[in-house]
Amino acid sequence: MKRPSLDCVFDELWISLASLLRSYTALHGLSGNRQAAVELGEDRILARCGESWLDLRRTGAKVNWQCGDGRSGVLELTETGRLRSDSGEEEMDMAAEAWARDLMKMTELPR
Repeated sequence: MKRPSLDCVFDELWISLASLLRSYTALHGLSGNRQAAVELGEDRILARCGESWLDLRRTGAKVNWQCGDGRSGVLELTETGRLRSDSGEEEMDMAAEAWARDLMKMTELPR
């Protein structure tokens, strides 16, 4: 059986990352009745909620991320669906949940 190319694997992981962000932003928005828009492109994922945003840009396995609050970084997708940084590896769903939580927290309304 022919093994899929790494480019195909990274393409599928990219789509999965966008799906995870959609799911987690929806979950975090439930309590505050807020909703995020997550746009998926071949090399860009943009998540927005109110004035807050998260911008992910991909070249191959390399992912540059930036938040509207000025934080940014560089990660690398691995074949196993993890995100690697200088400080180690993290499951992709854990990274997506943290980004979603931060994005939705920045848009919380006063109670």
